[in-house]
Order: sequence, then C-alpha cells, then structure tokens
Amino acid sequence: GINCIVGKNGMGKTNLLDALHYISMTRSALNSVDQQNITHEKPFFAINSKLEITDKEHAVNCYLEQGKKKIVKVDGKEVEKLSDHIGMVPSVLITPDDTEIIKEGSEVRRKFFDSVISQHDRTYLEDLMAMQRLLKQRNSFLKQNAGRRSFNKQLLATYDESLLPLFQNVASKRESFIKDFIPYFQKNYELIFDGEESPIISYRSSLLKDDFETLYKEALEKDIILERTTLGAHKDDYVFKLNDRPIKKFGSQGQQKSFILALKLAEYDYLKSLKGFNPLLLLDDIFDKLDDQRIESLVNLLTDPSRFSQIFITDARTERSKAFFEGKEQVSFFEIENGELI
Repeated sequence: GINCIVGKNGMGKTNLLDALHYISMTRSALNSVDQQNITHEKPFFAINSKLEITDKEHAVNCYLEQGKKKIVKVDGKEVEKLSDHIGMVPSVLITPDDTEIIKEGSEVRRKFFDSVISQHDRTYLEDLMAMQRLLKQRNSFLKQNAGRRSFNKQLLATYDESLLPLFQNVASKRESFIKDFIPYFQKNYELIFDGEESPIISYRSSLLKDDFETLYKEALEKDIILERTTLGAHKDDYVFKLNDRPIKKFGSQGQQKSFILALKLAEYDYLKSLKGFNPLLLLDDIFDKLDDQRIESLVNLLTDPSRFSQIFITDARTERSKAFFEGKEQVSFFEIENGELI
C-alpha cells in the first residue's frame, strides 16, 4: 500500500528513499560520488534489503567501504557487473528537483530517458556505455591533437568506425521508445489535470537525417577546433511542449510539476507493462508547488490498488498528507526523527 514517511526537514526522509534507489539502480539519485554517501567520519555504508519480486523472496545488499569498490550482492552472490543488476528491482523516483528535466539542458533529459530504457533493455545499456567510453577516447584524442596540422587519421577512423553504428543503435532505440512512451505520458497528464491542456514530447536527433555520416565527417574540422565531438547521439534532445508552446518558457510551476509527474507515472506504467510486475514508486515531497486540485487528482490516482502495489511518499507537512489521504485504504504513516523511524 501507501507508506507516508513524515517528519521535519533534515530528519532522514529522503535518505530512506535514496537507499531504495541504490538497491534498484546501484547508485544514489542525489549524489553521483559514491564515497560522499558514506556518513561523515564513518568507514563504510551498507544497505541491506529483503524484497519480494513475483512471489519470490530476494536479499539485495549494497556495500561500500572508504577507498574500495562498491559491492552489490543478490541472495549472497556478488554481482559481477553493476549494469547486470539494473532492471531487477525497477523503480521510479520523483523528487522536487525533477523540474530540472524541463529547465536544464539536453543532457538531463537524455539521462532521464536513458534510465527508463536501460531498466528493461540490457543491449541498449551496453551500447550506451560503449558509446560513452569511445566518445571519451575520441575527445581525449582531439584534445591531444589540438592545433596540429597533421595527426593520426587512421586512429581517428578506428574510433569513428566503432562509434557510428553505436550512434545509430542508440538513436534508433530512442526513436522507437518515444513512440511507445508518448501514449502512457498523455494518458497520465489527463488524469493529473482534467482540463484543456495538450502536452507534447518529440525526439530530436541529427541521426535521423539521411546524410548524417556526411555531416559527421564534415564536422571534423569543427571538432578539432572545439576539441570535442560535436555531432552524434550524445547531442540528442527531447522537446517538451504544452499547448504547442515550450513548457520551459511558458509553463507555470504547477504545469511544469504536472508535466514531470505525468512523465514519471508514464515511466511506471511503461516499465510495468514490459516487466509484468509493479515497480517501486518513490515520491519525495511531491505535493510542493501543486494546487489542491492537482494534489487531489494525484491522491486519487495513487490510491488505486489495481494500478500500484507499494508506494513510499515523504512529506514535511504531516497534517497535509493526513488530510488528503483521510478515508483512503491501505495508507500507513511513519514518522522519522533524527534518522529513527517511529
């Protein structure tokens, strides 16, 4: 059911959700530097969980000691590659900072959608990691040869021979994914806000042009001057509009929040349809900046037991959550104070 984690700011509510995110994605949602997630002046962190997935019990443990590599174990056996674990415990996390998906640059939007696809498509994740690794090498090569008239063109051609098919694979998956994803997104937006608003997502990539390879080769001179690869799937973007206008410029805070909630709930429905079971739904301080009408619509959505199984919600305002969930079934309240669950 729904588990409301309430308490004052700084007590550890978000930390609990981030621990669940670690179990799912093998990393923090809030701090990408693993060592910085160890409590100050402590030698290690350990997250130990017991999960039930499709009627089978599993133990998933994540452990990191200062100066050592991160270890993830499933049922006592260490996972060889962390990427192999991603997708076993699908999860969707919604936080107040998610409006950055709208407000920030294309990298943030790519990261979000890449995470969705990677939770169900292992080949995509492997292609994405290989592409990022090769891009790093190519960009390093370009920096080393900055200002030179002659350089090892054969080595550069070797990078490009490997990169081009990876670019095509990644762009092709993204294009087919967004076509499947959009109906889930539009349905959820209508459920959150029952009004005359038309949200649109479109995928933009230079890889969709027939002459991409020609353009890529012609960009070499520019790449050398700028010391980085200027064309490829790492430059793709997703365009968000509301009523045919960019939501980044013209959307209100409430509209942007509704757009993000629809995105995340669409991620939930999309993963559920592919996995065949319910992901974890983690909602961190989601009622902030939403008007009462949108909160009520969202609460009605979340309390549908046929759609969701286990939800964790944090809120600093206990009375607000209790008021909106009053009379709803399968709702439990837990208070956190100084890291202790009451």
